[in-house]
Amino acid sequence: MIIGFWAFCTAAVAFTITALVGKFLIPFLHKLNFGQTILDIGPSWHKEKQGTPTMGGIMFIIGIVFTTVASVLVNSIYTGFSTVDKFVFIGLAMAFCSGLVGFIDDYIKVVKKRNLGLTAIEKLILQFVVAIAYLVVMKICGDDTFIAIPFAGMVDLGYFYYVIMALVIVGMMNAVNITDGIDGLDASVTFFVAMAFMLIASLLQLFDSVVLFSASVAGGCLGFLVWNFHPAKVFMGDTGSLFLGGIVCAIAFALDMQLILLLVGIIYLVEMFSVVLQVSYFKLTHGKRIFKMSPIHHHFEMCGWNEMKIVGVFSLVTALCGIIAIVLVVLG
Repeated sequence: MIIGFWAFCTAAVAFTITALVGKFLIPFLHKLNFGQTILDIGPSWHKEKQGTPTMGGIMFIIGIVFTTVASVLVNSIYTGFSTVDKFVFIGLAMAFCSGLVGFIDDYIKVVKKRNLGLTAIEKLILQFVVAIAYLVVMKICGDDTFIAIPFAGMVDLGYFYYVIMALVIVGMMNAVNITDGIDGLDASVTFFVAMAFMLIASLLQLFDSVVLFSASVAGGCLGFLVWNFHPAKVFMGDTGSLFLGGIVCAIAFALDMQLILLLVGIIYLVEMFSVVLQVSYFKLTHGKRIFKMSPIHHHFEMCGWNEMKIVGVFSLVTALCGIIAIVLVVLG
């Protein structure tokens, strides 16, 4: 009961900080001419979004980092500093570094006027550096090579754990990044992912710091939606989407529930694999397509769905998968 009230307060503070930062950050980004360049590969009507400020993810990075650190530290004063608390802070640092990679990418796009930002190879190298550094620090701080598998318990992957988890982290960073394609989608989906993990951590009753961490992420996403919901006044940019990719991984790792992340984050994976399938099929068939456009949210746009409908349906799917994940954890 107490941790539930504390989580609500944490989410409320993260929401307030994020929303208030946006009030000052958006005019500042306008002043710097940090506008988004809309590429021709997207739907033609997205051209009207040309010039909308990007790098708006800075606002929820501030809100989430500040609120998580403050709430977990205060909680540790009463309950004692635990290994899980340590994992939360390490994960928060990893997410911040992932967001920094995104910031470099955004900076190159809007300041250096190189539309594609970092090359794919440059971005992947930096992401793997972040992922590997995270796994090394986690190992030093006591993390093991076990993962939780529903109905099977904890399974030791041995040294394969580090290879697989590095791929999972980098893959999820990019999947969340790809999901950021229409107003409010990434923040809405991530809100429900964070809520699912918050409820799982609450039910397990051993992860108060993860409850607070997840609540902070949920509050930060809602605060960002004040400015990003259709029609968006700001975009999160790679700064925000790569940070969110790191943050959902950090929560899953703190709970030892990396497999559950694949279920709760199903929309991220569908978005990513829609691109992989489209590109692969296009090359194999010399020009044929599976979808009208990828990522898949653009396919639905081309089918006549408006952005709010897509956000609503994708969020509902995430919420339902979150419920399934909660049931699996309870039964497992």
